[in-house]
Amino acid sequence: MTVTVPGTESTDSSAAAGPTEAAGAAEALRPHAEVAFADELSALAAADDRPRPARWRLSPWAVATYLLGGTLPDGTVITPKYVGPRRIVEVAVTTLATDRALLLLGVPGTAKTWVSEHLAAAVSGDSTLLVQGTAGTPEEAIRYGWNYAQLLAHGPSRDALVPSPVMRAMAEGMTARVEELTRIPADVQDTLITILSEKTLPIPELGEEAQAVRGFNLIATANDRDRGVNELSSALRRRFNTVVLPLPATPEDEVDIVSRRVAQIGRSLELPELPEGVEEIRRVVTVFRELREGVTGDGRTKLKSPSGTLSTAEAISVVTGGLALAAHFGDGVLRAGDVAAGILGAVVRDPAADRVIWQEYLETVVRERDGWKDFYRSCREVTA
Repeated sequence: MTVTVPGTESTDSSAAAGPTEAAGAAEALRPHAEVAFADELSALAAADDRPRPARWRLSPWAVATYLLGGTLPDGTVITPKYVGPRRIVEVAVTTLATDRALLLLGVPGTAKTWVSEHLAAAVSGDSTLLVQGTAGTPEEAIRYGWNYAQLLAHGPSRDALVPSPVMRAMAEGMTARVEELTRIPADVQDTLITILSEKTLPIPELGEEAQAVRGFNLIATANDRDRGVNELSSALRRRFNTVVLPLPATPEDEVDIVSRRVAQIGRSLELPELPEGVEEIRRVVTVFRELREGVTGDGRTKLKSPSGTLSTAEAISVVTGGLALAAHFGDGVLRAGDVAAGILGAVVRDPAADRVIWQEYLETVVRERDGWKDFYRSCREVTA
């Protein structure tokens, strides 16, 4: 017997949002992808004449265009959401059009969550069916829970059942997301095996099951850098098609990514645009890449790498913090002094070992680099 999950009936997503919803979206500090890029998604849907899988808002080609950027026949510019190899995005999108789930794997800061959100927004129009993985994530977060007032009053029933985001996605034929899958305890991870292989979720308390409808799929993200990682069982790993997201291939790509994201975040925080800040962004990216890779950009000097990941995401955070300093306590121009403290905080995670590595880098590389004297002085001041 198949159960229909309460509260998951289809709704007309094309209906206009009410005044309260629109005002709430406008005030959101960080709107969901489907809200922030609603105009682009609408333009793509209007221009998209290619076949679409069941319940997809866009065709696979349009989803890839949404992520990678491009210009539509009517002149609408689709901004890139991901800067990287096109084939990676095409494989990820194609996976979601099959019966296999997608696992986005990579070191911290490689835009796994960002890509996951935008994929769900483009495919299903809703990126909020999300399970955040932690060491304390229970089975109920993936399967279902119970309204205990109803359960005690009337016993197990459909009305007492509280569906998880995954169960809702199954019922509505949408894309669910599981963030940091490897942080979830192994026995809870394996709750996904039946869902991904049989496309059903048993409900033994009711003697029923919830079956996934066409269009359902799942995107998980994971990394193996952080402590407390729980390896996926071979049975679960087989249910996923794994796509590895690499770090940006070139400094130019990374500068482009950081510049775009800082501009977006700056607009949401109502910070002034600082067009002259590209040079400081380039310096932050250079420092992070050299320390991350253990060699200077010209390949001449070997370096010791600190304990932190020094990811692109951390570079975005450092530059955003510098942007706020320049706007509120500076002259409105992003300078070396605005990013120096942020860089120190990102590099020196281990006060003993990392500080030595950072000071050595300052004295042997930054100090001797042409045009970096102001950067060297600022970093020395916050390091002292």
